[in-house]
Amino acid sequence: MEAKAIARYMRFSPQKARLVIDLIRGKKIDEALNILSFCKKATSRDITKVLKSAVANAENTKDL
Repeated sequence: MEAKAIARYMRFSPQKARLVIDLIRGKKIDEALNILSFCKKATSRDITKVLKSAVANAENTKDL
């Protein structure tokens, strides 16, 4: 199942975010959250929020 969440008006460059996103792309949710919790980049906190939002969106649309 795929879900989508969009982060807008973030105060970091897409290039810096892409470095962190490439670490978790294709991973399972538990593994991705674990990687983000140990990542030292400042963008990892915001990306964690977006990932959790995508999970919530997927759970919410699954019920429909």
